[in-house]
Amino acid sequence: MKVQITIRGRRYTVKSDDDDVDLQSVAARVDARMSEMASRSSTFDEYTLALLAALNIASEHERFKRALDRDLGELDRELASTAVLLE
Repeated sequence: MKVQITIRGRRYTVKSDDDDVDLQSVAARVDARMSEMASRSSTFDEYTLALLAALNIASEHERFKRALDRDLGELDRELASTAVLLE
């Protein structure tokens, strides 16, 4: 699937093998994060903004993954406890 996206006023054609990924939404998120970084300092060039946005989004993703793993662990323990009670 090929999609036209715009980030920081520049248009890109990107290709994805994942049909369930909304590339427009992903691009809008990256664009918003880069704009947020740009508003904090006018000295960042586009490359630095992209790098900072990528690090920021990756960090957010890692925090989400840890929280999800923790929650799934708690659910596994509760399920095991329930299974013992049902026996």
